[in-house]
Amino acid sequence: MSETTEDGDVPSYGAACVFSESRLRPGTEAMVTDSTSRQSSRCVQTRMLHRAPRGPRKRALESGGTCQLKSPKRDAFTKERRSCLQCGEWMGTDPERGACVGQAAEAQSGSEASGMEKRPADSRAGLLPALALLLAMALMNALLYLCLDWVFIAPPHASADPSRCPYGHFRMGQMANCSPWLSCEELRTDVRQLKLVGEGAVKRVFLSEWKERKVALSRLTSLEMEEDFLHGLQMLKSLQSPHVVTLLGFCEDDHTILTEYHPLGSLGNLEETLSLARFQHANTWQHRLRLALGYVGIIDYLHHSPLGTLVMCDSSDLPKTLSQYLLTTNLSIVANDLDALPLVNRSSGMLVKCGHRELHGDFVAPEQLWPFGEDRPFQDDLMPAYDEKVDIWKIPDVSSFLLGHVEGSDMVRFHLFDIHKACKSQSPADRPTARDVLDAYQKVLNSLRDTVMSQTREML
Repeated sequence: MSETTEDGDVPSYGAACVFSESRLRPGTEAMVTDSTSRQSSRCVQTRMLHRAPRGPRKRALESGGTCQLKSPKRDAFTKERRSCLQCGEWMGTDPERGACVGQAAEAQSGSEASGMEKRPADSRAGLLPALALLLAMALMNALLYLCLDWVFIAPPHASADPSRCPYGHFRMGQMANCSPWLSCEELRTDVRQLKLVGEGAVKRVFLSEWKERKVALSRLTSLEMEEDFLHGLQMLKSLQSPHVVTLLGFCEDDHTILTEYHPLGSLGNLEETLSLARFQHANTWQHRLRLALGYVGIIDYLHHSPLGTLVMCDSSDLPKTLSQYLLTTNLSIVANDLDALPLVNRSSGMLVKCGHRELHGDFVAPEQLWPFGEDRPFQDDLMPAYDEKVDIWKIPDVSSFLLGHVEGSDMVRFHLFDIHKACKSQSPADRPTARDVLDAYQKVLNSLRDTVMSQTREML
């Protein structure tokens, strides 16, 4: 069936108007003037015939004709011109987004070519974030390994520290240079006594101030203890090292000793200290094992001191033993009370006895107990002497306190079981030396460190 227009023309569905610069809005009519036949054709949109209005036709240009828009609300043609093509069948279901078959195919091939050109650029653009992510992960792993190494660093054996001052001098805190030990005159004029912070059988300790620095001033309690007081002063002067509190000055005439002040107090305050917010990061088995290493390191230093083999006699029970040491602000241990450090000399057969009274309990070594039973009263002159192995007996108990009950501490105790069992041998000769214990502790620390670091790397 053929369809005719009011002019009698038969519409051609093979010619359609395609706008390449603007879209044909619904209801808009377009007219094509063919340069050869001047026969008008109607633009077909989605198979819908739109009649071109009667009236004069515009002349076609050499480009193949002009397409003029007419709004349904206006009678006059718009002056806007659009390029149009004469092509095959119109395709598309959206009246505004139709396209000629030929033009659509050409546009599609052009889009594919353009996409092929853009893909390499898109790939390169996506590669950069991936590389940045890999670099960030590698950096995080490196930092984690460094942190793990730092956590497991153990304190070294006693050795000469080039940053320490020569004998008779001291340096503490942020002091740039070493200063000579303070004299009696300087102690009297430059040191201001503040308040009592501790007291024992031999001396009282006062928090004091020297040149706006907090210091500890010790004074003799009574003349009856003068011998012990002077012995402790001599030990401080002779044993200055990283293992011993820093001596700042003394005055024998006034029976005063000035040392560095450690605000955390004695080692017995460890649990309270680690519960503080600023130290909670150190409340781990790693840091606690390092404290135990520091304690055994001090015992090893005393047993191999410049003066010979010294025994820590002020250690009849755990609280008394802990009070002999101070906890520094960087969570290390230094020996502080050196009033009872008798000397063992095996070559001359000189052994020691810690005090002149009977000792009791499991904390002290078996050889420190009265050997003749309850039926015979204690007599100091009948009490056998002993050597430095009494310090070895006490190491497991002190270390157990230092390890505490945090996560992983039982694992450490398990690895230390053999060396601690040896420390508790009934015969002093069967006990290891302090150096042996220190080496065993170091091996356990290294083993656990390697295990934890290996597991961490596997997780990463």
